[in-house]
Amino acid sequence: MSSITTSALDTPAGRSIEQTCDDLALAVLAVVSVVAGLTFKDYGLGWDDYTHAEYADLLLKMFGSGFTDTSALSFANLYMYGGGFDMAAALLHKIVPFDLFATRRLLGAIVGVIGIGVTWRLARRVGGPVAGLAAIVLLALCPTFYGHMFMNPKDAPFAVAMIILMLGLVRLAQEYPSPKPHTILIIGIGAGLSVGSRILGGLALVYAAIGFLPLWISDIRTHGVREAARRFGHVVYVLLPGVLLGYLIMGLVWPWSIIDPANPFHALTYFSHFFEKPWKELFNGAIVSVPDMPWSYLPTLFALQLPEIMLGLLGAGIAGTLVAVTRSSIDARRKTILLMLTLAATLPLIIAMVKRPALYNGIRHFIFVIPPMAVLAGVAFAAIIGWLKQHSRPAQAVFAVVFVLGLMLPLNEMIRLHPYQYTHFNHIAGTVRGADDRYMLDYWGLALKQASEGLRQELEERQEPAPKNRKWRVAVCGPQRPAQVALGPDFAIGWDSHAADFAMTLGEFYCKGLNAPVVVEIKRDDVVFARVYDIRGKSIASLLAIPAP
Repeated sequence: MSSITTSALDTPAGRSIEQTCDDLALAVLAVVSVVAGLTFKDYGLGWDDYTHAEYADLLLKMFGSGFTDTSALSFANLYMYGGGFDMAAALLHKIVPFDLFATRRLLGAIVGVIGIGVTWRLARRVGGPVAGLAAIVLLALCPTFYGHMFMNPKDAPFAVAMIILMLGLVRLAQEYPSPKPHTILIIGIGAGLSVGSRILGGLALVYAAIGFLPLWISDIRTHGVREAARRFGHVVYVLLPGVLLGYLIMGLVWPWSIIDPANPFHALTYFSHFFEKPWKELFNGAIVSVPDMPWSYLPTLFALQLPEIMLGLLGAGIAGTLVAVTRSSIDARRKTILLMLTLAATLPLIIAMVKRPALYNGIRHFIFVIPPMAVLAGVAFAAIIGWLKQHSRPAQAVFAVVFVLGLMLPLNEMIRLHPYQYTHFNHIAGTVRGADDRYMLDYWGLALKQASEGLRQELEERQEPAPKNRKWRVAVCGPQRPAQVALGPDFAIGWDSHAADFAMTLGEFYCKGLNAPVVVEIKRDDVVFARVYDIRGKSIASLLAIPAP
């Protein structure tokens, strides 16, 4: 896959392909920003939002107390993660006119848009303006990534940090052995934020160590062992300020990591064997204990949840890398860049398939591989467009049309699913309708927001007053505290269904379908995401379809 130049596509007279593609990419970024800014409040709270908000408070108290209050360093298991996003949201909340949780959604949107922009710049640098435009559109129209950027306070910011780091590493390969100060700065920021978010950020060292082999081998052949070693030593030396910056950033967003130099390794050991609660999830139509998930869990879900057009181009991108690294005619720097991107897109999945850690919540822990996937797919699109221009103009036009039509599939699903884009399943799976009885959909419990709003509206329309001397009681099968926030102060929530007026349940396998009048039903594509039942006068033993762990 060679870099695409101005001759890849035809453009209007007097206007270059760079200008046209860059303007279109900026337009995409602007549209995403506007849509995100208008809709971020639509996304409900999930299981972990309260816990993350508490973690932020404890971290800020620790900094504010001069490290005399260190309760943050033992809070749940979150002290083994960075709290940069959580702290930033808490601080932003002090200056914006939104409540804390709306602020968290807003910040998620901002961080996600930054990630989309960085992905564009990286793809443009690797494959030219056509690749950049293709990559930004592919990522912006990836429902899984788009949905997670609003509601996932760990994995989505981590994905953005990792793509920033990848941009730095690609620039390093292009500028080797004399990286520019800007490149060193990007590497430092990316490394600090990525490792400071999740210890898995250390995987970037593996990407670099393997990916740089073609460049180092070429350096040895060209300059000899001694000179190649000197050049490598020079790179290490000039990167030291970036390493120091990264360490400082890591310590700021993840204080526990620098309390003891061994702590990051403790975190790595912990999460490699992590699983604390023996809950079960629906996978391929079967209820499976999370520690027993098969090796096929991740490849199956990626194949069924990524947009079809991204899957096809990603396959072409990986194939292009494999061809490139075996050809002596391909520049060593390009081999290194493509190899690093391919490792970033695939190696974490391969490791998980081999090591078999506890896997749950779909692909959310692995969305950090989606931006490099989009880059590879964008580079592949540009390479194919460039090749077709040289061999068949009609085929080039047809391919471009197929690409645009392919983008319409996820776009349509994103509109139909809003605000549950993260539950997307592609047409290979039969969309969410086909996946409903085989896989988890709204595992985060976002639909309780719309269900709560529906219940409040229904009671207002009926003009039903609350029972005397007490609040409305709602039994909830799903995240409790988010339901309380969504319902408001006139409602009391809990698991107990015996004395409840209403029951609110997610449309997941662990919640029963109750024999009671349905007051509110939240559906997308004929799939039930949540229901509210009127259970007054009903004897409901439990809302759970399976025993709680």
